[in-house]
Amino acid sequence: MADESNQVRTLLPFDSEAADERYDALTRIARRHMGVTTAAITLLDGNRHIQRSCSGPTFGTSLQRVALIAELADNEATLAVPDTLADNRYRHHPLVIQSPFIRFFAICAMRDTDGARLGTLCLIHDRPRQFDNDEFEALQDIGRLATLVVRQYHSPSTPTESAHRMALAIDGSGIGIWDRNVQTNEIHYSVGWKAILGYSDSEIGNRITDSYKRVHPDDLSYVQATIQAHFDLKTTSYEVEHRLRCKDGSYKWVSSRGKVVSRDMDGKPLRMIGTTTDITALRALSNTLQETVDLMTSLTDEVPGLVFQYRRFPDKKTFFSYASAGIKDIYEIDAAQVASSADILDTIIHPEDLAAYHSSLEESAARLEPWQFDYRVVLPKQGLRWRHGSAHPQRMIDGSTTLHGFITDVTDRKRAESELQIFASTDFLTQLPNRRHFMVELEAELARMRRYKGKSAAILMCDLDHFKSINDKWGHNVGDLALRHFANLLRAELRNTDVAGRLGGEEFAVMLRCTESDEAGCFAERVQLRLMETPLITADYTISLTVSIGISAANGDDHDASSPLSRSDTALYRAKTAGRNRIEHF
Repeated sequence: MADESNQVRTLLPFDSEAADERYDALTRIARRHMGVTTAAITLLDGNRHIQRSCSGPTFGTSLQRVALIAELADNEATLAVPDTLADNRYRHHPLVIQSPFIRFFAICAMRDTDGARLGTLCLIHDRPRQFDNDEFEALQDIGRLATLVVRQYHSPSTPTESAHRMALAIDGSGIGIWDRNVQTNEIHYSVGWKAILGYSDSEIGNRITDSYKRVHPDDLSYVQATIQAHFDLKTTSYEVEHRLRCKDGSYKWVSSRGKVVSRDMDGKPLRMIGTTTDITALRALSNTLQETVDLMTSLTDEVPGLVFQYRRFPDKKTFFSYASAGIKDIYEIDAAQVASSADILDTIIHPEDLAAYHSSLEESAARLEPWQFDYRVVLPKQGLRWRHGSAHPQRMIDGSTTLHGFITDVTDRKRAESELQIFASTDFLTQLPNRRHFMVELEAELARMRRYKGKSAAILMCDLDHFKSINDKWGHNVGDLALRHFANLLRAELRNTDVAGRLGGEEFAVMLRCTESDEAGCFAERVQLRLMETPLITADYTISLTVSIGISAANGDDHDASSPLSRSDTALYRAKTAGRNRIEHF
């Protein structure tokens, strides 16, 4: 003989309208009271699953869509799964990895008095959550209440038994039931309703006028207007959150829902039935969360810079799910302008940095690695500015990526870095590249010639003649003027591709890219001629200057920059020993 606990009850004919009304009330209560996305009741007719009621987004009625719940109902009376993706039993189930992406669910199996399975009460949420003992007990209470409704309308139990069990379940569920006679202005409350406010069964009367006195004065007009709108058929049901005065004089927040169940021939309401749920704790939690959100918003708005959440989808759609007030300074726009699309940033970011900006975000999202990027923006008021962005990416269930990060103004830092770079690579006296920077440029040119087998470059070593005597005769200040004078003349002869630098003392070096020996000789002659025609003129003296120049070629065969420089130095030595103011080739 089969085990009765595994039997499935075939549904009997029932009053569909009356039953569905109660199922809908139960799923609404379960969804709001338990704080989940969806609450549903499924019934079994043989082996066929029927979704009888659903409050919140539906997850379908087919066997495929309810298979997960059905399998569990076979084995568990009551079950809660905090995170489906963390549970090996369900992490690969279609309902988890595909729409509706269930991350939490709880079930309570409903059985008849003989153990036959009638159906399932199911709670679904789109985010993981913990289920404490009180919530577990509340689920069982609502499940028992749902079971009594199912038994009343789908099993052969007598009306007296069903009503008695219903009353017991309601009294123990923590949910208050009320029944209002609109014609007589009387309202009857369940024991559980009275207990919510701290009253015993005999301490509250049935007059509707007394019930309104318990409503908080600030909520009374809203409550009465909402009821009247339902009486006048402007709404399909009555639903309102308001405060009720307890026996001790304090107020509790409650959620009241109801519906007119009978009207006269003219459509005037006769009877209204509803529920009341204590939501004081939920309101307190909501207020606390709102205060936390307000605090975090205030803090982030005071931070100099942009605190943001940035969503990026596989189809390249992007938007800012959160942007602090700092966006006005960082981009000179409002948060609302990027709330649905971040495309406006393409008109703000410097065109030369835009491709690299998008590429860096794509790479961060693809690899789930931190985003770090410096880029320029062009703003109507601030002009050209530098921005630094940093963020940490997080993959979302829908396949998108959320980056939590911060963008700040680094213009001053970039300017300081540029100035430091110039300082580190420039000779202070002449403002020409110093020896270190000249050698770096020469090394880079040698590498280019090795890679592309290009033409050789000409390297010139220049030395001001008799410079020591200038210092001895007129002083070091005049000697400095002479060095600056020659540097300016030399700079005037250079092409954009050429590089000149001061190596130290009165020695200068020049690199002429893609230049042969005879072309370099012509350049040297022009420098000598310009120097001869342009003496140094001070307040007291006119000083004629000459320069000796040594020339060599640099090519890809050179081991390093010192090789061609050494050859030019050798040629320079010959020019000086041969009488100075000469040009010699190596």
